[in-house]
Amino acid sequence: MRNGFRQSMAWLHAWSGLVVGWVLFAVFVTGTASYYKPEISRWMQPELRQSGDLGPEATARAAERAIVYLQEHAQEARSWFITLPTPEKPAVGLFWRKGPGQPPNQVLLDPETGIPAAVRETRGGDFLYRFHFELHLPPIWGRWIVGICAMIMLVALISGIITHRRIFADFFTFRRDKSAQRGWLDAHNVTGVLALPYHLMITYTGIVTFGLMYMPWGVQTAYKGDQPRFFAESGQITAPRPPSGQPGTLAPVGPMVRQAMATIPEPLERLSIINPKDANASVVAVFEEPHGLSHEHPQIAFDGTTGAVLEMRAGGLKPASKTFTTMVGLHEAHFARPTLRILFFLCGLAGCAMVATGLLLWSVARLPKPGAQRSVGLRLVQGLNVATVAGLPAAVAAYFLANRILPVGLADRAAWEVRGFFAVWLLIGLVALLRPQRRAWPEMLTAAAALYAAVCAADALRIARDGLAGAPAVEPVFLGFDAAMLVLAGLLLVAARKAARHEGTRRAPAARNTAPARRRSAMLEAGE
Repeated sequence: MRNGFRQSMAWLHAWSGLVVGWVLFAVFVTGTASYYKPEISRWMQPELRQSGDLGPEATARAAERAIVYLQEHAQEARSWFITLPTPEKPAVGLFWRKGPGQPPNQVLLDPETGIPAAVRETRGGDFLYRFHFELHLPPIWGRWIVGICAMIMLVALISGIITHRRIFADFFTFRRDKSAQRGWLDAHNVTGVLALPYHLMITYTGIVTFGLMYMPWGVQTAYKGDQPRFFAESGQITAPRPPSGQPGTLAPVGPMVRQAMATIPEPLERLSIINPKDANASVVAVFEEPHGLSHEHPQIAFDGTTGAVLEMRAGGLKPASKTFTTMVGLHEAHFARPTLRILFFLCGLAGCAMVATGLLLWSVARLPKPGAQRSVGLRLVQGLNVATVAGLPAAVAAYFLANRILPVGLADRAAWEVRGFFAVWLLIGLVALLRPQRRAWPEMLTAAAALYAAVCAADALRIARDGLAGAPAVEPVFLGFDAAMLVLAGLLLVAARKAARHEGTRRAPAARNTAPARRRSAMLEAGE
């Protein structure tokens, strides 16, 4: 604090942002893309065709066919999960584990026949969604890392607000013709202030979403670690039934589905069958959340052997649970209609730009004098900046491109798409560390733009091939997705052109007297 409170906050803001900036950029990019997770998943399985409205009868028959498949292929599993078909995705998704710690099994069924659907295997938008908060690591590790980074980002946001006393003036300040450092600072201020309420909301609610994992002591003390009982008593799920240890026969689920759909007006989303071979088997019908901020799913629990209704949960959450589910709903934005969802998406892009410009500003502010050699640490930071800011978007494009160019029948195809994502990211990261900075930025940004253009071209070829084969008209989601790929390619090309024109980020020659230069640098970091 010897340099004053605001100067200390400037130091905290700069270093806390750098320490977690690379992770936060990945979290922002994949989280922003996840606002369109259903559309991404739909694009990555073009074999699925939209169907008409699925009423109770069609949904009940699809559920019964799913049960037949599970009884044949998943007898050892203690729980079955069935995602029911919708007009947008007319397929039945099955999920089960054969035992604790075992890898999950997933199958997509044709709802009309009950046999595996002839669609390409892919993780779709779910990969980007889960990467957003797990980083493709074991869940417990990924969530802890992202949570710690989110807490540090909250510190960076608050310290940034304190640092920039001219925060509203900075919103209208963007000096393109000044030095690179001044320009990056203005860009960082504009993107930060433009969506500041969103940045604070999304960071805080993201931490709250996994608050029980970060601070489990209350539930452990009050419920002796029995989290299902805690969620049941708080009204978020139906009360779980312990297995009786006696064998039982699962009743037909069709009547349960029809009764559930007649009781709750929301679309039926999935079924959870717990202990399907036990006398205490239960079938839980989970519905889509009603329109509103709160992230809560109405549920009806049936006795699995008799079909009798055991419990119904439809609203009526207690205040604490309502507050928590509202925080989760704000973070995931499932309530957002198309226009509001676009606004959330644009705010997410502003967050990506804020983190990226912050990373670049840190390295630009520490460039040595002309002719002096850059330190190993600075060169490493600059390489990681290229690897993250240019490499991650390129990796996302590679993930989409792999979906189109890999053979449809390739074994373990979904895993190969993910491997393509990381392979391209690693390649660009290595090149960024080896190439000179003035060349690395335009080259890697151009490569990313080329990958996005290739995604659009690959899908155009598929559309033309399907058209020649007499396929139905192209659905709007495919045209919208391809248009978005072209827009991203154009934006990356513009960025590459600017990077090439400036030959990297250059700093104005330092004055002879280094003391004023140091004061100016401190003022820039303090936002003055």
